[in-house]
Amino acid sequence: MTNDTLSAGLSKILNAERTRKQECLIKPASKMIINVLRLMNDNNYIGSFNVVDNSKGGHIKVNLLGNLNKCGSVTPRHSVKKNGFEKFERRYLLAKDFGLLIVSTQQGLMTHYDAKKKGIGGRLLAYAY
Repeated sequence: MTNDTLSAGLSKILNAERTRKQECLIKPASKMIINVLRLMNDNNYIGSFNVVDNSKGGHIKVNLLGNLNKCGSVTPRHSVKKNGFEKFERRYLLAKDFGLLIVSTQQGLMTHYDAKKKGIGGRLLAYAY
């Protein structure tokens, strides 16, 4: 059993993407992983995904598109103020406006672009490009 299920799930997606597989299976399923996958799906990094719920924690079946170069979780979960995203964009993303950071805010999970527009901060969870 892993301690960080988000990190394990994103590394499974990245490994399956690098071996050019069409789909990936993530165990166990959690609400945070589902919300992160929803944001990645909205930004066309992954395809659709199905959540299968059973008595053992469930699993998620993710369809891959081949659009993902790298993704991962941010540990430790850094706090970011509303005007402090640029520092972490330089650290985790390749270039300005290339890729996205996923942030947990009081209004739910969102990309750093949405958090900048709304003028709110939060904690960094993951990145993808």
